[in-house]
Amino acid sequence: MNIVIAGGGIGGLTTALCLHSAGFTAVRVAEAAPEFRPMGAGVNLLPNAVRELHSLGLYDSVAAVSVPIERLGYLTGRGEDIWTESRGLPAGYDWPQLAVHRGALQTILVQAVRDRLGADAVTADARLCSFGEGEGPELRIGLSHREGAQPTELRADVLIGCDGVHSAVRGLLYPQEGPPPSSGAVVWRGVSRCRPFLGGRSMVVMGDGCWKAVVYPLAGRPGDDGTVPVNWAVSREPAASGEARSADSPAGPVLGPVPDWRCGDLALAEVLAGQERVRQFPMIDRDPLPRWSFGRVTLLGDAAHAMAPMGSNATTQCIVDARTLAHALAADPDPVRALAAYDRRRRPAMNRLQVLNRAKGPEVVIDMAHGRAAGGRARQAVPPGDLAQVTAAYARAAGSDRASVNRPSPYTVGGDRGIGGSHRAVHG
Repeated sequence: MNIVIAGGGIGGLTTALCLHSAGFTAVRVAEAAPEFRPMGAGVNLLPNAVRELHSLGLYDSVAAVSVPIERLGYLTGRGEDIWTESRGLPAGYDWPQLAVHRGALQTILVQAVRDRLGADAVTADARLCSFGEGEGPELRIGLSHREGAQPTELRADVLIGCDGVHSAVRGLLYPQEGPPPSSGAVVWRGVSRCRPFLGGRSMVVMGDGCWKAVVYPLAGRPGDDGTVPVNWAVSREPAASGEARSADSPAGPVLGPVPDWRCGDLALAEVLAGQERVRQFPMIDRDPLPRWSFGRVTLLGDAAHAMAPMGSNATTQCIVDARTLAHALAADPDPVRALAAYDRRRRPAMNRLQVLNRAKGPEVVIDMAHGRAAGGRARQAVPPGDLAQVTAAYARAAGSDRASVNRPSPYTVGGDRGIGGSHRAVHG
């Protein structure tokens, strides 16, 4: 079976590796960017994604360039604790939660695809521009290139659209959909270096009902200067006029009260210090779809279910998509039936998660506390049982609750038993 993957991001590369693991060798990844370069900021890999990466033999490589997140705290802008929970192994999972730079993860995946499927399995400067039926059941796939090069035509049995929130594959399947809608919020993101904070393995989400800051480390051990790389994102809702667009932006003047926020030894001013320019984005997502798979064509990751950045789920879910799709294709020799089965298994849950993320996912506990505090302490504003119910329900919807993760993967022959001691050897 010949398979073409449009998009060489984390979703597309993981899909190629999952297909190889399932026995498919004629797999090609076509990436629109002119070259593969480590770009972006930080991502969180929840335990269900780490489980699948371990099944692919990638855990040690990823763990070597990441840090386990073992504590997550939701706080007010005054640093008052709203809700705190353990994450990963300390929370009783068989798998850790890992924070890693997106570029570092993509570099590992690109090399693994080339090692396992061949150097020509990944092609840059190859933007999908068309697809349609060829002779017999084959698809004819058109790829365009920069600098006036002639388009390329490929033949394939399956096309998988992993080409992100602005997916060309999705655009051809849903030509009337238009651009992704904005929530009305704006996000500033960056990676800076600062002293380790809150034990070095904590993620913090702080907010005041309008402004929000998310901060977590991207390395476990400080460099020679005593600092670690730290991923941060600051958002404001609603955005001011002219802000809801993608651009390079000076950090200092636009971040309102956030630099004055602190929690223990975490000072947002220190995290933001030294940032000359950051990336500014509108907060966008996609509407849930009634269908992902059309015959021999399907969607995966952000192309299928781009969601608002709440709950650390976008990267995790594209990895689970990839494993599910490869399993479906391996289980049924008819690719049309296999893609329809993948659609049935993943789309309803992801549609639900998109809706929950539009409602701020687990981060809604900040708004709950802000709305009820009325001058009192935020921690006392909402009963702890209500907060626990919100976060637990979200984890179940995402498939990242402990009961779902601490079982053998349904997408791995023979299953896995977790990594326990080997993880502690890497990060101890």
